[in-house]
Amino acid sequence: METIPTTSRSLDHYYHINGDTFEKQYKEVLSGYREWSELSHAEDWLVFPENIGESICIDETAPSNGELYMIVSNRTSHGGKGTIIAIIKRCGGRCCHKNTYAH
Repeated sequence: METIPTTSRSLDHYYHINGDTFEKQYKEVLSGYREWSELSHAEDWLVFPENIGESICIDETAPSNGELYMIVSNRTSHGGKGTIIAIIKRCGGRCCHKNTYAH
């Protein structure tokens, strides 16, 4: 099994397919994304309770212009599988979703 991430566009040359079309088909059909139970709130928050451990870390990150996210992670996973416990979109120091804690 290949363990190095590959973009769909990189498949153009090797498999003679349109990488952009393949990416859209994967997202819309093959991945089951539209039937995902978390889809309705995924832009605002995601929680993975199975990843909770004895030592957790809370950080904030701003990946692009104006976006701010709080990330709760399991420190004992050392960045591997099972590290992310929660990702919550934040707005100006407050949580954006009405059901999440705001300080």
